[in-house]
Amino acid sequence: MANHFSQLARKSKANGPIEKVSKEQTGNPSLEIYKLGDDVLRQNAQRITKVDNSIRILAKEMLQSMYAAKGIGLAAPQIGINKELLVIDVNFEDNAAEPLILINPEITNYGTTLNSYEEGCLSIPGVYLNVVRPSTIKLRFRDEMGRPRKMKADGLLARCIQHEMDHLNGVLFVDRVTSKEDLNKELIKEGFHEKDVMPIK
Repeated sequence: MANHFSQLARKSKANGPIEKVSKEQTGNPSLEIYKLGDDVLRQNAQRITKVDNSIRILAKEMLQSMYAAKGIGLAAPQIGINKELLVIDVNFEDNAAEPLILINPEITNYGTTLNSYEEGCLSIPGVYLNVVRPSTIKLRFRDEMGRPRKMKADGLLARCIQHEMDHLNGVLFVDRVTSKEDLNKELIKEGFHEKDVMPIK
């Protein structure tokens, strides 16, 4: 991991915001996205103590890989980097919409309304199952320049943020699925194993 960060830091000497990433990525993701069963997905991520150019370049590479994989969110632990960094873009079909880069995100408030919605994950491709989550949240984080930010989110964005933040705590969405029958059916269909699920009680 240290070698990867040093390579990132050498790639560019710019210290400004990351340049716009095209949402029309072709080919395979440039970063390896780990899959259910890989131990790296079950570790707790560490806070980022310094937001520097290596973090910004990493976020850019994560966005490129997320778009190439046709996802709407990606957490650093999914690519084997144990840092509190998320990239999200629920408006992936709108080239003008800016993606979110969340560094050290913390949810400060959960709404009282819960809803169930189908989720998928780039680390568990082909598996789609309903998960119950709060429909609204408030959070604080740092942006790609290290500036403190606050925001409210609802709907798909709130769900996506919660899903990606679970990755920072070694939690996958399948851990939250309440229907064991549906879960096992989907896992088997895509070649995954029930033993790799860690149900949240």
